[in-house]
Amino acid sequence: MIVELHIENFAIIDQLEVNFVPGLVTFTGETGAGKSIIIDAVETLLGGRAETTQVRSGSERASIEGVFNIPATSRSEILAILEREDLVEDSLEDLPELTLSREIRANGRSTARINGRSASASLLRELGEYLIDVHGQSEHLSLLHVNQHLILLDNYLLTIEGANAQVALDGYRQTYQDLQAVKKELEALHQAERDTARRTDILTYQINEIEAARLHPGEEDELREERNRLANAEGLATLIQEALQALDESSPESPAATDLFGQVLHAVRGLFRLDPSQSALLDQTESLNDGLSELVIHLRNYLEGIEFNPRRLDQVEERLGVIQSLKRKYGDSIPTVLEFAVNARIQLDAITHASERIEELDQQQSKLLTQLGEQGQALSEKRRIASEKLERAIEIELADLQMSGAKFKVEFVRLPDSNGVTLAEGETVAYFATGLDKIEFLIAPNPGEGFKPLTKIASGGETSRLMLALKNVLAKADHIPTLIFDEIDQGIGGRVGTVVGEKLWSLARQHQVLCITHLPQLAAFGEQHLAVQKHFQEGRTTTLIRPVSGEERLAELAQMLGGVSEGNLHSARELVQYVKQNTA
Repeated sequence: MIVELHIENFAIIDQLEVNFVPGLVTFTGETGAGKSIIIDAVETLLGGRAETTQVRSGSERASIEGVFNIPATSRSEILAILEREDLVEDSLEDLPELTLSREIRANGRSTARINGRSASASLLRELGEYLIDVHGQSEHLSLLHVNQHLILLDNYLLTIEGANAQVALDGYRQTYQDLQAVKKELEALHQAERDTARRTDILTYQINEIEAARLHPGEEDELREERNRLANAEGLATLIQEALQALDESSPESPAATDLFGQVLHAVRGLFRLDPSQSALLDQTESLNDGLSELVIHLRNYLEGIEFNPRRLDQVEERLGVIQSLKRKYGDSIPTVLEFAVNARIQLDAITHASERIEELDQQQSKLLTQLGEQGQALSEKRRIASEKLERAIEIELADLQMSGAKFKVEFVRLPDSNGVTLAEGETVAYFATGLDKIEFLIAPNPGEGFKPLTKIASGGETSRLMLALKNVLAKADHIPTLIFDEIDQGIGGRVGTVVGEKLWSLARQHQVLCITHLPQLAAFGEQHLAVQKHFQEGRTTTLIRPVSGEERLAELAQMLGGVSEGNLHSARELVQYVKQNTA
């Protein structure tokens, strides 16, 4: 429900702040005082169109902010949206309220915020669908959207059948999803089948090309090292020979390093004999001498392994070229290329066995179509039974609202479709994610008139009363916590106003209901009564709002009855007393 509303510089509103209570909240005031402007501000807050004309004359910007309790019935959906948009920082489970705000600038720009963080107007609209439903004299009434009718009927079905209805709905939806998955796979296989010859040739060529190369991981690095040795064989041999000559090849002019170090070793051994405490020095010298001997052996072995082989160099270069070519086609490394071949083999096997899979899926599809038809018919039967109860309940409501001749009907339409499901009677019809039927609410406002879609109803008063009748019957099915009725009393008299007041009060047991009214008989039912006034100050008009109670409320009701007089005050007291007696 809406808890707080702050409006600043919006139309003729200078600054306005309202705290709302649960239950039925009534707005009263003279025509033009700004009651509907408050509703316009709420609609703008919930993502409605922002226009520069809404900014109060002389102001740079208008702002609207609302605080809402998150309804338990749609908490998971709202939190999922907030999480998706990264609009909460604290624990989602601990989030008690939602703050929406909208700012409209005189230059045409507008901004939206959710919990203080920037958002889009479309996101405000998405959240608003879970928070408030506004019923005014515009065409944007939720119940006038045909796509909502089946949802409302199913919600009504759930209220009267409970778990049985849920099982039927869930069963149909699951079968539909399974069928769609089978159809999708079949379509992919049929498409692959059409491309089989071309695809088979391509996959076979790719597999053969990769397998013929006989690649193995690490091969490329090994080849690069070998290429480096082959390309530099002459230089490597020269350098090794220079090292060996210095280490192990003596001449009268230049003794070898090993010979010189042999002299060092001889001297250290003599030192050790004279001073046995220098055993560590002897060990170090012997270790260095052994190291020199090993170094000579390694260098000679390396020299023997150097290959002067231009032909082998060409082979290595050619092999590296093959690897590079495969990498350009199939991946950036040998493991990736090999993985490509594995996947290509899997695809080729799938194509080879596609006909077997298609036959299997065809059987599944036929079975699921039969199952969907049976579940769809069973669901339609439940809906038809529920629709008959709904029709009777709404017609009773309409009679209470002085539309005793009005008739209400839930129309079921099935569309022939040769590719659909075959029913028990042999008819083949289209199927949808929601069932086998298209649902639309129809109304015949006056006796003798045919049924018409709700959108064809011309009378604003009839539309309002029908909305109220529908809302009363569907109250348990409608999970939107706050309902706003803008002048629902248009075109009805005082006696019916009392009935409307009773029904709104009853509706407010399950919803927060905000209602703009000109009828004191209706206003008297308000658990919070807000008086809206037009105020002139310093040559400017502004809208003020204040809660009224006690004697002040009696005066407001008397004013609505024709003026504050003893007689009207007495009538106002009788109205309030009547409400107390009938709502206790």
